[in-house]
Amino acid sequence: MEFVIAHRHCHLRRRGMVRKFGVLFGILLLVASFSGAAAQEGTIVDVAAGDANFSTLVELVQAAGLAETLSGEGPYTVFAPTNEAFEALPVAVVDYLSANPEMLSQVLSYHVVEGAVMSADAAAGDVATLDMGNPVTIAVDDMGVHVNDATVVTADVEASNGVIHAIDTVLVPPVTLPEVDPLAVTDNIVIAGSSTVFPVTERIADLFNQDGFGGTITVDSIGSGAGFERFCVNAETDISNASRPIRPEEVEACRGNGREPLGFYIGIDALAIAVSQENDFVDSLTLEQLAQIFTGGSSITWADINAEWPAEAIQLYSPGSDSGTYDYFVEEVFEEDETPIQNAAGVQFSEDDNVLVVGVESSPYAIGYFGFAYYQENQERLRAIPIEGVEPTQETGASGEYPLSRPLFIYSAPSIMQEKPQVAAFINYYLQNVNAQLGTASDQIGYIPTNEYIQRTSALFWLAGTGAISETM
Repeated sequence: MEFVIAHRHCHLRRRGMVRKFGVLFGILLLVASFSGAAAQEGTIVDVAAGDANFSTLVELVQAAGLAETLSGEGPYTVFAPTNEAFEALPVAVVDYLSANPEMLSQVLSYHVVEGAVMSADAAAGDVATLDMGNPVTIAVDDMGVHVNDATVVTADVEASNGVIHAIDTVLVPPVTLPEVDPLAVTDNIVIAGSSTVFPVTERIADLFNQDGFGGTITVDSIGSGAGFERFCVNAETDISNASRPIRPEEVEACRGNGREPLGFYIGIDALAIAVSQENDFVDSLTLEQLAQIFTGGSSITWADINAEWPAEAIQLYSPGSDSGTYDYFVEEVFEEDETPIQNAAGVQFSEDDNVLVVGVESSPYAIGYFGFAYYQENQERLRAIPIEGVEPTQETGASGEYPLSRPLFIYSAPSIMQEKPQVAAFINYYLQNVNAQLGTASDQIGYIPTNEYIQRTSALFWLAGTGAISETM
């Protein structure tokens, strides 16, 4: 069997996606924040039922018919997602699993290992689960202890028939999506949104057409915010490209039109802070300096940032407020308060990345920011500045080491995917082909491919969006 689920974008910088194997699981686990709980009376099900943090898990275990197994002799080790872990899943996904007990059972079985494995006794590597032996991977890095892409938040909660380790992400084994034959797909697909995601979606649309799609795909580059307005408020598009997660008010607007938004994580961007090739003085910037630069603008000079730099006014270039790139920059640099950059002296806003490139290139005292792929296309004209001493690269973006790494998305809705099979087919095709189009090769788009756990998550979301059952299960 193969199945799916895994990565949440909020984990990208917190712990990175590259896991280190071959180290002891117990190392770093039993620090203060991971101290084990005392042994409790009752089975694993009893102990979980007595903890309000596991109420969703207990309800689903009972719905899947696993309560009897986990109340049996064992012993078992359960990696138990907290309520917050389940709340991070889209409503459509939880509803889908709840409506499919066999699939739910397989997902939950993937959280269970035979034997009571205490944190100090387990070794890093792959461990078989009750889900037909599909393994989870145990690893440790400098941010904590992980099971696949989940982090252990409380270790060694003992029960009479085993032990519970609380985790912050739902785990699911692999799944295989059905094959897509574009020759068998017709009718139209309308897409709009992020300029950052635009080249990726345009590439996949071109491939879909080349493989025989019989309809028409329209892809407009208008910014993430404007894309969500068309998708949620006006209900004009089938798919929305986004370089940021959808906001609560946008979700509500979607729901007002009968659309429950479902996001697919399709790549990673390392937001590039760029200056002209003629700028030979800025060698690195901190996030604090970035905030100072994009607050003062032309009212301050580079010498105000570093006394060794020229006493020349800073020229600012920024994407406009409809851009997801702008939203992400404001979130990371200004902690979501856009007032400083909006009031910065002389800042030039544009939704056209080419206008920003020309502006930054034109002066050694200019600075701007772009998606990594767009920077790579123009790196002979611009120079990327390391942030906190880390250069934006495929490696630092994938690991989360680069401070301005961010996820990229496409959004649709189950109602659209089920009403319009061409949209479901295109998203399926997108998910199965996008990673091969991202990278550093001359024929690739310069974003970063997602890891296997993100791919699993997207595949599960597709199944939930269409209501399909994987043929390999």
